[in-house]
Amino acid sequence: MNCRCLFIVLSVLIVCGVEVQAADVPAAQASIVKIRAFIPSDARTAAALGTQREGSGVVIDPDGHILTIGYLIIESEAIEVVRPDGTSMVASYVGYDHATGFGLLKVGQPRGLVPVKLGQSSQLNIGDPILLVSHGSAGAIRPASLIARQDFAGYWEYLLDEAFFVAPPHPGFAGAAMLDADGRLMGIGSIYTQLLMPQYGTVPCNMFVPIDLLKPILPDLIKKGRAAKPSRPWLGLNVDEARGRVFIDRVHADSPAETAGLQENDIILGVNQEPVTGLADFYSKVWALGHAGVRVPLTVLQGDRIKEFDVLSADRYDYLRIRPSLKAPRAIIEKAI
Repeated sequence: MNCRCLFIVLSVLIVCGVEVQAADVPAAQASIVKIRAFIPSDARTAAALGTQREGSGVVIDPDGHILTIGYLIIESEAIEVVRPDGTSMVASYVGYDHATGFGLLKVGQPRGLVPVKLGQSSQLNIGDPILLVSHGSAGAIRPASLIARQDFAGYWEYLLDEAFFVAPPHPGFAGAAMLDADGRLMGIGSIYTQLLMPQYGTVPCNMFVPIDLLKPILPDLIKKGRAAKPSRPWLGLNVDEARGRVFIDRVHADSPAETAGLQENDIILGVNQEPVTGLADFYSKVWALGHAGVRVPLTVLQGDRIKEFDVLSADRYDYLRIRPSLKAPRAIIEKAI
């Protein structure tokens, strides 16, 4: 059964309230693996993301490279991959791209893993039917639809000019595959969110990172562990937006923002004497100043006073780094489980 027919069958089954089992649709999951990442307790991301992270990954070539969402594996000291048949193996960290959010790992024995074909996500249109596929059995494969293609600004100094928003959302979105009706990979699952849709109100959905963003950086990710282009300036903030105002939720320890004296609940009014109108505008103005290491002049409302700060930006790759473990990955995994 090809994926186009598969999508029609799945849609009918869900409309009729019939639960879909993995055995009914083996082709759609042949390229999807389970990822378990183990992170040291003193890692920068341990407090926010945990020391054991689980999600999905997609096999993208015969060499055993597996694509996922990067927050699952960043700062990991051991990674376990579970094949569709339930057997497991150790994987190695390959790379992470902060700009897109893609993460890449590799297994040394890819026998039995079926690479997915990469699609051209620019060809997807609003309303197109898709399949969202995670690892697992019941409920792992879900029909959905592309409901929006628009920019997405994340609180972690992250901005996509054009992200994919799909509904209904998949509960196992982290690293899940977004497939078109022909089984081609169109995106990788990132987060659960909500989108305000005209005439419909607030719609629960997932944000997926379009696969076209991978193609220009994949050779560098494999070879160097990161994209070759210079890194954007990073401040070390979690920020949010309310009515066009950008305020600080969190200042990361030992970050440029902390060094400069920025604080939680500060409101960022401007960058380089230009007013800020929202998260996307804030990031764009910071990144327009240059590469990592550039000084970022900020106008900030701190308490009841407007202050000027000169933040010496950094390279996020130097802050979130991979530190080789003295223990074998398998020993780390076995101890954790």
